[in-house]
Amino acid sequence: MTVDDKNDSTVAIISGEEIIINNVRDALDLMMNVKYQGCDKMLLRKEQITDDFFELKSGVAGEIAQKYTNYQMRVAIVGEFTSYNSKSLNDFIYECNQGDKMLFKSTEAEALAALHLCKSWR
Repeated sequence: MTVDDKNDSTVAIISGEEIIINNVRDALDLMMNVKYQGCDKMLLRKEQITDDFFELKSGVAGEIAQKYTNYQMRVAIVGEFTSYNSKSLNDFIYECNQGDKMLFKSTEAEALAALHLCKSWR
């Protein structure tokens, strides 16, 4: 994990190639580690998240989004999402991108810029 500081905004950038979120418990553990580092925003790559997250009927995405909102953690997920052939997932991504709690962006630079624009929970 590295921390990107910009104008009183701190974003934890999660590194690594392996899947680190397999379920809601993993998402909460990661969130607590990020908060321990003093961040309330984080950036992940979609490859670091279980495929179940992107299958909305599994409920994983909704549950993680709700937990992160409840615990005041903003997150941006970076990756290519157009290959998913799911109207419900595409709608979920669209709706998330209308707010500032969970964002889906195509590049790390775009995700960092969006996260830094989000007001801190503090």
